[in-house]
Amino acid sequence: MEEPEMQLKVKKVTDKFTESMYVLANEPSVALYRLQEHVRRSLPELAQHKADMQSWEEQSQGAIYTVEYACSAIKNMKDSSVYFKSIEGILRHAIMVKDQLNSTRR
Repeated sequence: MEEPEMQLKVKKVTDKFTESMYVLANEPSVALYRLQEHVRRSLPELAQHKADMQSWEEQSQGAIYTVEYACSAIKNMKDSSVYFKSIEGILRHAIMVKDQLNSTRR
């Protein structure tokens, strides 16, 4: 064989080999494998983030409940001021009646 003919055949073989390697490297099953590896590596971290977020949500819900309960208690205390004023009036009246009874006994 002649040298140029041999070079042409070698070039064709290497081109075909390169093309085959390119197709093999980019085959969908290889892509799926790479995707699977990515998911396998990142899934534990994502699961930890999810668990952290759920924990923070539970803590937030607890804090919200506490604040709402405290606001309700304060509102109830504010609304009870009417009753305390009534009790104060009754006590003042009772003290006045007691003083009158004490003064009539003397």
